[in-house]
Amino acid sequence: MLFVFTSCGVYSFTGTTITAKTISIQTFYNDANNGPANLAVLFTDQLRDYYQQNTSLSQVQDGGELQLEGSVSGYRLSPVAPSAASSLETNDQANLTRLTITVKVSYVDLEDEEQSFNNKSFSFYADFDSDQGLTSVENQLIQEIYDQIILDIFNSTVANW
Repeated sequence: MLFVFTSCGVYSFTGTTITAKTISIQTFYNDANNGPANLAVLFTDQLRDYYQQNTSLSQVQDGGELQLEGSVSGYRLSPVAPSAASSLETNDQANLTRLTITVKVSYVDLEDEEQSFNNKSFSFYADFDSDQGLTSVENQLIQEIYDQIILDIFNSTVANW
């Protein structure tokens, strides 16, 4: 069994075959009108960690063979499961609320310019019970949303999905 894996040459279980040696990930900007002040810094740190853990790329400050930069451009709450008021004295309300975060990314691949893209939007959402209140679940929701957005960015850049 070991012979099968070693005799096939270079193979990655993540599907990535990267010839570049360096990546530079600039600190993302927070262009969202609302949401926590640390949205962009948190996203940048998680993005850097993901590339560090899932590739052999060396992270450099500037001028990497692969370059990522962008902004957290949206942080939106919207009702997704409204319910009618039970009496004339109460208001209609939402049973579920959706938090949607959008990130715009520019990617430069100096080895293969056709893979590069500019201001591509990545968005994902998570729903929560409105009775809980946003503050009690916000950090967990942001983590879940960022995990998916980072995976989508990774797949669009180095995994070529």
